[in-house]
Amino acid sequence: MSGRARLTVFAALASLMAAAALLPLASPRGWYVKALLCVVLQSGVGAAARRVPLPRPLTVLAQLLVSLLVMTAMFAPHQAVAGVLPGPEAMRQLGQLVQDGMTDVTNFAIPAPVSPGIRFLLVGGVLLIALAVDAIAVTYNSAAPAGLPLLALYAVAAGLEDGGSQWLYFLIAAAGYLLLLLAEGRDRLSRWGRVFGGAPRQGSWAGPAGTAGGGAPMAPVRTGRRIGAMALGIALVLPAVLPSLSGGLLDSAGTGGGDGLGGGVGNATSVRPEVALQDYLNQPDNREVMTYKTDSPDASGMYMRIVSLDQFDGTQWSASKDDKLDIPEVLPQPQGQSGEVKYTEVDTSVAVDRNYVQGWLPMPYPALRVQADGDWRYEPEGRMIIGDHGQTTSDMHYQVTSMQLDPTAAQLAAAPPATGEIADRYEKVPDSLPAVVAATARQVTQSATNDYQRALDLQQYFTSGQFVYDTQAKSGTGVDAIARFLQTKRGFCVHFAFTMATMARTLHIPARVAVGFTPGSLTTSGTMSVGLKDAHAWPELYFEGIGWTRFEPTPYRGTAPSYTLATNPSAGGDTPDPTQHGPGSTARPTPSTSSQCAEQHNLGPAACGSAAAAGSGGSGGSGIGGLRLAGIALIALLVLLLPTLPLLWRSRVRAARLGGGREKGGGLVLSAWREVLDTGWDYGIPPDESETPRRAMARLVTEGRLSGSAAAGATTLATAVERTLYAPRPQAATGLADAVQAVRAGLHGSATRGARFRARFFPRSFARVLWRISASAGAFAERLSRAIDRLTTPLFRRRPTT
Repeated sequence: MSGRARLTVFAALASLMAAAALLPLASPRGWYVKALLCVVLQSGVGAAARRVPLPRPLTVLAQLLVSLLVMTAMFAPHQAVAGVLPGPEAMRQLGQLVQDGMTDVTNFAIPAPVSPGIRFLLVGGVLLIALAVDAIAVTYNSAAPAGLPLLALYAVAAGLEDGGSQWLYFLIAAAGYLLLLLAEGRDRLSRWGRVFGGAPRQGSWAGPAGTAGGGAPMAPVRTGRRIGAMALGIALVLPAVLPSLSGGLLDSAGTGGGDGLGGGVGNATSVRPEVALQDYLNQPDNREVMTYKTDSPDASGMYMRIVSLDQFDGTQWSASKDDKLDIPEVLPQPQGQSGEVKYTEVDTSVAVDRNYVQGWLPMPYPALRVQADGDWRYEPEGRMIIGDHGQTTSDMHYQVTSMQLDPTAAQLAAAPPATGEIADRYEKVPDSLPAVVAATARQVTQSATNDYQRALDLQQYFTSGQFVYDTQAKSGTGVDAIARFLQTKRGFCVHFAFTMATMARTLHIPARVAVGFTPGSLTTSGTMSVGLKDAHAWPELYFEGIGWTRFEPTPYRGTAPSYTLATNPSAGGDTPDPTQHGPGSTARPTPSTSSQCAEQHNLGPAACGSAAAAGSGGSGGSGIGGLRLAGIALIALLVLLLPTLPLLWRSRVRAARLGGGREKGGGLVLSAWREVLDTGWDYGIPPDESETPRRAMARLVTEGRLSGSAAAGATTLATAVERTLYAPRPQAATGLADAVQAVRAGLHGSATRGARFRARFFPRSFARVLWRISASAGAFAERLSRAIDRLTTPLFRRRPTT
């Protein structure tokens, strides 16, 4: 195998090894196989183009076009011409996949389900990184800068996935980069030869051949290892100094319920109320996540509950981390429920889409029996079924028998105040809660005589028309967001549910927040279809003898339970009108809801359209946080700035060497000489420090195809250097800066377009920076070693025997 073919193989291998760092971010991992096949095909096209040979830019263009054809055939075959050619429809489809992927990235926790959009981003991203590595390392013959795209890929993956497994992936990526360096190292370093020995000693234009500061010759492989070690050190330190990223895919799911909705015991992906619900509601498409059949006589009450959030620390609501048990054959009696409450036993069969990866089992509340294959556990306090050891809902089929409760208004009104552990746990509010929250709760319920009436008054307060349902409102579930919501009176279900639960707690009514899905919409086959837009949050209030009961304070989402409509609230309002909540998530939507919404509440067409659409139940969550935006911006800035460092360094060095045009005798002669040698190196003519000045310039003129003023400038520089080094009394040289510029212009004019681009943006002489850093690091290590020796030698010095 030729050296170029070997380098092609190792470039592709390095890209794939670095891409392994993305594996923990999404599940299942079949996308990696597609990425591997695409990278192999792309590398093969590059190898063939270089063998022809095609010009370097055309080689990269050929690889890019073939990659586009492959991605089109893989992700948009139905929209493409002949299934392969990317016409306008295919390009629109690919653009939509990018948009969907970015939305899914913010919506899902790690590991995210590999939706079509996320799969496209993963495969396309790896393919672009592999193209950059192949072009830099093979097409443009410089393996060391190829570490920059590999660094960017690893840094992004390490910033997203916070866990010990990233060390393993770092080692894999590092090994790939070192293999690439070693594959390129022998040919490259031997061709550069003694230049890697180090910079010339002060006071002479060239040291002994092959020396580094007068020392022993540097082995090419040893120098290559130093370059690789420096690049890997940057890759290792960079993720550690970047701010931690969080939210959606940029957040690690907690365990055991964790914070928010981070993924259950199995660390699975889930709906996160702080992040996902608002994005789901604003999506143009309502992707189906599950279907179910039920014998319930009241389909509008079939809320598919996922998890209950019962802890509020002032910043966020989260689920308790209680012990998990084996699922009993019959679940215990619901907490606080007496035998006097009427209920209907309902059987429901659920089928979950394979792309919906959830760590909790969506099911009606309260469930009595659950039949589900897999590793599932029962959490008694929240009455949740939670996946264990990575178990998720993807492609699940299961059956649930549940109770559809029908408490009477008299039973709720007669419920005594909660005491004991229930009161201690579910009436707790943080000290940071603004006083306006409790004051508003007391004002709204001032005429109520029992907790049931207070709960109805709170629900009526939110649904009476004072509040506007707005999916664009700023999200949040902390104390500041609650206070802001009470002031602006604009929000979506997260605001309504969390605020009502908090206000109920200030009135000593035990409360928590449930998150899940509204019932969905009835299909022609008789099944209920639940989409992402049906994601919803609602408060659950506790009444002794009845247990946890659902309330619906969010207008235009879901349906209010019948027991919340059985009596007039004491605050003087009318009986809550079921139409205020709208049938957006029920089985029987009415076409007039959208117009009623726009006329009565001045909502925008998008919000009203979402309310009227079948399956548009959902809610909102927070957008991208400031810290997360700062982290992403910093990564993007680093990725953009790192490639410009050689250009900036080279421009600064050139200006310093030529002294801004000021002639300064021998010092300027040697500076101009170093500059012209480095300029030739940048254009592909490596310097050989064993050559005399006249021989070096003759080679530069020949290989650089210089003529006219450029050749004359090279001769002028060689003569000036000889006089400076060897004449007894050197005469002052003039016009050296102009001579250097003439040589540079000649090299630029005779070079190909690719060589010009390389000389400007990726100059080979930038290797001097790496030598300098390596030498400084070696000197520091030597000084540190000597200092340690001085400190430790007395401790181990043997005492003289007497």
